[in-house]
Amino acid sequence: MYKTVWARMRALVCRTMCGARSMREDKGMVTSEYAMGIVAAVAFAVVLYKVVTSGAVSAELQAIVKRALDAKA
Repeated sequence: MYKTVWARMRALVCRTMCGARSMREDKGMVTSEYAMGIVAAVAFAVVLYKVVTSGAVSAELQAIVKRALDAKA
């Protein structure tokens, strides 16, 4: 009985410590991971668009372009 209990405990510890996911091959993302990646990319794009089109950034970009065009070589 001792050996049976020991074998079951060892299997349980290995399953929890090693993880069931590490036993199988991971070939890529699932659909939910793709969806979350797309949502994150769109959110980042919206924030970046808002920053670039804000008044202060737009004015600074225009000033940089104007200085570059007015520069004498």
